[in-house]
Amino acid sequence: SAKTRISYAYDIRVFFRFLIENNPEYHDYTMDQFRPNDLDKIDPMDIEEYMEYLKVYNREGERITNSEKGLSRKMSALRSFYQYYFKHQMIEKNPTLLVDMPKLHEKAIIRLDTDEVALLLDYVEHAGEHLTGQSLTYYRKTRDRDLAILTLLLGTGIRVSECVGLDLTDVDFKNNGITVTRKGGNQMVVYFGSEVANALDTYICGDRKAATPLSGHENALFLSTRRTRMGVQAIENMVKKYARQVTPNKKITPHKLRSTYGTALYKETGDIYLVADVLGHKDVNTTKKHYAAIDENRRRLAASAVKLRES
Repeated sequence: SAKTRISYAYDIRVFFRFLIENNPEYHDYTMDQFRPNDLDKIDPMDIEEYMEYLKVYNREGERITNSEKGLSRKMSALRSFYQYYFKHQMIEKNPTLLVDMPKLHEKAIIRLDTDEVALLLDYVEHAGEHLTGQSLTYYRKTRDRDLAILTLLLGTGIRVSECVGLDLTDVDFKNNGITVTRKGGNQMVVYFGSEVANALDTYICGDRKAATPLSGHENALFLSTRRTRMGVQAIENMVKKYARQVTPNKKITPHKLRSTYGTALYKETGDIYLVADVLGHKDVNTTKKHYAAIDENRRRLAASAVKLRES
């Protein structure tokens, strides 16, 4: 996506800023002076120093720190950058291949439990009982839309980027399916159940039908209060707003709702290939890593499975 390409460009820019600030060869450079042959002057030691620099650095007076994930992404961007020039024979060496990339330690996957899913949807339906004034007015304008989005994310596991890209014509109530555009541009029909169908129908036949979208946004399924297609950040903020009221100790994002769906689907079906297909994973190993983990109840069986002494 455009947002991803811009993020990679920002990551690469950090590398060239590092060279200007820390490498005597480039102290007098400006950003637009770098050429491919400058990449050939960089050795593995420079790359290792850059990796160390990324952990904590200053940018326009602001102290920046990178988590394991942020560090890994920036180094991955640099390696891909070098790989492109090396593959097209515009440089003679690729020092990033001689440096070990940072390791990512596994973190516990955060997801909603079954009762938390119900609490979240119930809260969205009845939050107005605790609101007054402008907050209540805004809630009434957005309740059916927000409930439709949350139900859709929890009931299909689609990505937030796929959700914002949906048009009215992508919803097929006859077959209970939505046509989503996956990563890479491939289209796929994802099917949904009656709860999702009811939430979508209420929104489409109510607030969405009554809305007058701005020019260029007439086909968008989910509209903002400004009558334009909702963006990724708007949905992320909406999910966080409701989730922190229900699960304050869990940092819930749209991707965590996707994880919630994937886990529930695997528990119900035991079919990891079905989960991979529905979620749009190209590699089933990605799905196995995240959704086929041994659950707590099965893990407890291990405690009594191995006998150390015969009784």
